[in-house]
Amino acid sequence: MGKCTLLYNVEREVGGNYMQRIVKFFRDVVREMKKVSWPKKKELTKYTITTIVTVTFVALFFTVVDMGISSLIRLILG
Repeated sequence: MGKCTLLYNVEREVGGNYMQRIVKFFRDVVREMKKVSWPKKKELTKYTITTIVTVTFVALFFTVVDMGISSLIRLILG
């Protein structure tokens, strides 16, 4: 299906009216959001803690690597 055909079908489906298209878009968004499986409080807490621990670990890792490289460069350049 070509791009022009797709655009024609979309305009024909919503009548070519921009306001109708916007309203249809938000109705579709609401319909899709109702289908989402949201995490329970216990799952959300677990995922949040995992994320915070992971970010902290990576930040500390790169801090140590950066300090090591900086020390090595200072040693070389003297």
